[in-house]
Amino acid sequence: MVKFFVDGREIESVEGKTLLQACLENGIYIPNLCWMAEMTRPPASCRMCFVEIEGEKSPVTACTVEPKDGMVVRTDTDAVRDLQRTGFQLLMSTHEVDCGHCPANKKCELQRIAKLLKLGLKPGNLEHRLKISEPDHTNPFMDYYPNRCVLCGRCVFVCKEKHGQPMMTFAKRGLDTVISFYGWNAACGISCEGCHACADACPVGAMVPRNGSGEPDPA
Repeated sequence: MVKFFVDGREIESVEGKTLLQACLENGIYIPNLCWMAEMTRPPASCRMCFVEIEGEKSPVTACTVEPKDGMVVRTDTDAVRDLQRTGFQLLMSTHEVDCGHCPANKKCELQRIAKLLKLGLKPGNLEHRLKISEPDHTNPFMDYYPNRCVLCGRCVFVCKEKHGQPMMTFAKRGLDTVISFYGWNAACGISCEGCHACADACPVGAMVPRNGSGEPDPA
């Protein structure tokens, strides 16, 4: 076991867990989108879980650091919050805000982060640029809404973990990057039918299971 301090509170955690996981398990919320407990090498792509560690020159991502005995961590400094607010507004600059029609409404990680950071669900002074893509109905069991997607990669990760290889991947580049159900075939159907792992892992309602009729979900 290791003992360390977070915002003045002593925390105890087993060795091998990330700082982010240890904090979350002890009721200390740190904004995060791309991390999952099952990941051995978190991608740290969302750039939301910044914290300050005494002795470090600048904030670090909590999902890539393991706590050590005596470590002193601060989660709510001005530097941390500035980084998180900037990252959040960048995400919102490509996000379609339509909470009333989204299945993740009131359980959305973006809403939770906005509340913590005292921000609205807007890009601030940044230009609002949605993707050109319409909802993707390629997969007969799952609908994908690219303008809700934060490209956290959770869906790709859980799909690979469950089926040995992902039935989806990142496609295109830059601001046009989306998740694509590439090479759809009957084998994929066997894997995807009845499996909602990607939708369950999505923090923002970008992956939506088809309804029982097999028609695209109206959400």
